[in-house]
Order: sequence, then C-alpha cells, then structure tokens
Amino acid sequence: MPSLVLASTSIYRKQLLERLGLSFVTDAPDVDESPVAGESPTATAERLALSKARTVAVRHPEALIVGSDQVAYSGTQRFDKPGTIDRAVEQLQAMRGKSIFFHTALCLFDSRDGSHQLDAVSTEARFRSLSDAEIRRYVERELPLDCAGSAKAEGLGISLLEYIRGDDPNALIGLPLISLCKMLRTVGIAVP
Repeated sequence: MPSLVLASTSIYRKQLLERLGLSFVTDAPDVDESPVAGESPTATAERLALSKARTVAVRHPEALIVGSDQVAYSGTQRFDKPGTIDRAVEQLQAMRGKSIFFHTALCLFDSRDGSHQLDAVSTEARFRSLSDAEIRRYVERELPLDCAGSAKAEGLGISLLEYIRGDDPNALIGLPLISLCKMLRTVGIAVP
C-alpha cells in the first residue's frame, strides 16, 4: 500500500482524516491561495486542492496525496480566514441573516503515476439574524480566526445557524470524507 499524505497544516483536516483509521503524515503545501481574477469560488477551491496535492507530491514520489481547499461565499462576496477578532466580527455581521455557501474541493493525487481524482461538495449554511452582542460573544469565546467564514459549526458556531444543507457534514469542517473514502477505494485502499 502506498503511503498517505495529507497536504495540509489544518488541525481540522487532520482530525477528520484520523477518523478513517489510516496511517498518514502531513506536509505543508505552501501554495498561494489567492483567487485568480474572474475565477469563481468553486473554481478557486478546485484549483487549490489540486495545486496543494501536486506541490506536496514532489516530496513524496511513491504516495497518495490528499489535497483540499474550501471557499466560503455569498454571491460575489468571499469570506476567507479572518485572522483577527475584528475581521471575524465584520465577516459575521456581513453574513447574518444570509445563506453562505462553502465549496470544499478534494483531490487525491497519485504521485506514482501523476493521476488524480477531483471532487467537490457544496454546503449551504443559513446564519440567523445575529445581534452584534451575539457575534462578539461568539468570536471571543471560540476565536474562529483560522476558519473560512469565521464560524466553527463543529463547535459553538452551530448556535449561529438556522440550518445546514449538504451531502457530507465533514465537508463543512474542511474535508469531504464520503468522497475521500470513495476515491481511496478506487485506488485499492480498504475503508473500513
């Protein structure tokens, strides 16, 4: 069995992949995550998932590389990782009362032959009409500074939402495990 490498430094993606009980290592992809002018959010996520996997594959020539990226958006507005408390508050103020779409792309790259599988899962998260006090209290308690859209649905962020709609609840956290299991089985990796 080839080794498995997660092309990510995300603790959330690492925790999700651990659920499958497979042995793997992580490696930082060091990819510029800026969108290309005129690129749709879905195209950005898919391009970056493939780019992350390819970048890491160079250092792991006999491995299967898992690359993933997520873009949160509503209309033409994107919601990146906020990085600061003030930016997280601003994002959540802009998101209140709206549906935000999280497009999570996944790539399984086989560095042995250069082939890859690419898939994506979209999730809709409808935010409640939040007060400024609720937003500030949430951000200060959970510090979601490293999450696209400034909310962790797997934690206290669930209290900000009216509903979540999607095919894989893991995709919203950052790694579509249903799709990944299918991809792994395609290359002969038994899950479970």
